[in-house]
Amino acid sequence: MNKLLEKYPQEVKRILAKYPPDHKRAAVMPLLYLAQKDQMYVSKQAMEDIAELLDITVTEVASIVGFYTLYYDEPAGKYRIQVCTDLPCALRGAETFLQKLCEKLGIEVGGTTEDGLITVERVMCLAACHHAPMFQVQSGDGLTYHEDQTVESALELIEELRQAAGRRNGHE
Repeated sequence: MNKLLEKYPQEVKRILAKYPPDHKRAAVMPLLYLAQKDQMYVSKQAMEDIAELLDITVTEVASIVGFYTLYYDEPAGKYRIQVCTDLPCALRGAETFLQKLCEKLGIEVGGTTEDGLITVERVMCLAACHHAPMFQVQSGDGLTYHEDQTVESALELIEELRQAAGRRNGHE
């Protein structure tokens, strides 16, 4: 049984309905987004499910996951904080911001906090150089952008994310 279809029957049906049957492979990206919604990565099983739904190979699905920066094939934090460190942002302190933020969280760049909630990553170009340091937070709820950040303001946001995750899990 296709687990993605079993878990999200209406959503899969809605996504596939947007594409003509002879072009259903175009639904690969929205299906990938759906597949990683809960755990913030696309499992091998989900890739197999998507390949089956679209009559394409698992390799074709995996190549899309590998190419696009908003899809992941390995588990990480529930929230991915992606700090832009391209040259214009670096000139406005983004690299220092990233290092100090990771230091305060007790992780390396690309690492995940002990509680498993926060992964901090370096990315290129989030199109807000004039508001650096800035980052986006990617979660199963979508993307949010945070501009003109300080380490302190970022840590406040991280605390809010932790509290929200606790509420969702029935704590507090």
